[in-house]
Amino acid sequence: QVQLVELGGGLVQAGGSLRLSCTASGRISSVYRMGWFRQAPGKERDFVASITRSGGNTYYTDHVKGRFTISRDNDNAKTTVYLQMHSLTPDDTAIYYCAASTLMYNPMTENAYGSWGQGTQVTGAS
Repeated sequence: QVQLVELGGGLVQAGGSLRLSCTASGRISSVYRMGWFRQAPGKERDFVASITRSGGNTYYTDHVKGRFTISRDNDNAKTTVYLQMHSLTPDDTAIYYCAASTLMYNPMTENAYGSWGQGTQVTGAS
């Protein structure tokens, strides 16, 4: 089992920045990729960004390219993934979820991720 804990959500003015973190513990040796998804009110959960645990490959949805950056830190016992967000707008308002996948394929597909964090609220104020 992999446990994920997210931190860093909050309220930010339009154009502002925020950094989310997600720490994975447990059977992290089985994790190939970690990602961020978000769910806006009344909408389905959508892919935001992902990164392989080695850090070699990243993917972004078009909506955040150039504004968000995903990165990771590894140590022996845990992996922490960050989502640095800039130029936030009200459209970025959502609950942001961290997820972990053991699969080498489908980096942007929700069903490929078997472990999920509890979510953290991000609100971009107008």
